[in-house]
Amino acid sequence: MSQKALSRFHQPISVPGRRLLAHVSLEFVGKKVSGGGHKGVNHEIPLIPFIDFLLCIVLFLLASFSASGELPVDKSVRLPAADNVEDMTLAPMIAVAGQLILVDGIPAGTTRPVKEANRMQKLDELFNLLKGRREVFKQINPGKDPPGIAVLQVDREVEAVVVKSVFQTCALAGYPNVSFMVKNRGGGKKKT
Repeated sequence: MSQKALSRFHQPISVPGRRLLAHVSLEFVGKKVSGGGHKGVNHEIPLIPFIDFLLCIVLFLLASFSASGELPVDKSVRLPAADNVEDMTLAPMIAVAGQLILVDGIPAGTTRPVKEANRMQKLDELFNLLKGRREVFKQINPGKDPPGIAVLQVDREVEAVVVKSVFQTCALAGYPNVSFMVKNRGGGKKKT
């Protein structure tokens, strides 16, 4: 190679500086790149307000988190009271309020057929939903038996035939261990 060809690659060491769009000969571009007497494009986030904002978010999340696993109870449902209670377990929550049956907040039928017949009977929608949950558990955890625990959240005014029908449907769907959600009177021993 000739000396002339190599000389174009040899440049003296210079102090680094702004080079972005500096070679453009348009005057307004040069002003914009150098700041042009206006505020700089790079703006720093004020640190103290940002920390205050993050602190508020953390406090909100801590206040709304429930470590005991308690589920919020519908305010219209009046739970029965009991002396001997246990902590909540991870199980499907079956709520019976009025004529509506909910499983973890998902509608699972009504109590109307039981009330009209005035006798115990299997509630098909509830049965199918619980059976489906049991199958999903088996697919997620192969080789492991589902625990078979369900929690009933029933108003005190619900008729006994409805409670028995829901209880029987849970047992038929593979949830024979049914617990009732109650208010703790505080007089008895707490089982752990």
